[in-house]
Amino acid sequence: MEGVTIVDHPLVQHKLTLMREAKRSTKGFRQLLNEIGMLLCYEVTRDLPTEMVEIETPLTHMKAPQIAGKKLVFAPILRAGVGFLDGMLTLVPSARVAHIGLYRDPETLHAVEYYFKAPSDLADRLTLVLDPMLATANSAVAAIDRLKERGAREIRFVCLLAAPEGIEKLRGAHPDVRIWTAAVDDHLNDHGYIIPGLGDAGDRMFGTR
Repeated sequence: MEGVTIVDHPLVQHKLTLMREAKRSTKGFRQLLNEIGMLLCYEVTRDLPTEMVEIETPLTHMKAPQIAGKKLVFAPILRAGVGFLDGMLTLVPSARVAHIGLYRDPETLHAVEYYFKAPSDLADRLTLVLDPMLATANSAVAAIDRLKERGAREIRFVCLLAAPEGIEKLRGAHPDVRIWTAAVDDHLNDHGYIIPGLGDAGDRMFGTR
């Protein structure tokens, strides 16, 4: 699919299988989400630009590559998106963090915003929008709309699972935003859940219903 990268690394696929299991504990699910977030971060940042800088090693002077430009912004969609955050911050501890509070209305499935806080210089940074599930894409589209309103120009979307319907809607609304996901599942059910999926990621991560 155009604009979609499926991360098929064996470690990612193995951890995803463990997370799908209904018997997985809250602790285990949360730990796996943290670990898989770190692995996805490797993939989505694979093409970051670098520049050569001069450094001193213990033995000599040399030129070596480092990431060019300003650091990243991680923008988790609350609440499940924060499950990716710690793993990604382990790799990029200097990244800025935006928070986007959205919930899905159970009747309409539309995204309702209740909180938004982001760095003021989004236009100068690559922003990674984080949400484990790309189902209806209503939350993803709403989050990206708000980030663009605040000036974000380079945005990538990172999720654990995606439904074909969600991909189509997100790519239709924001064709400039590429998607990284561990898997594309079959379809959405009548309640907007991904099938076969793994259930509600937020509930499974926090032990709520």
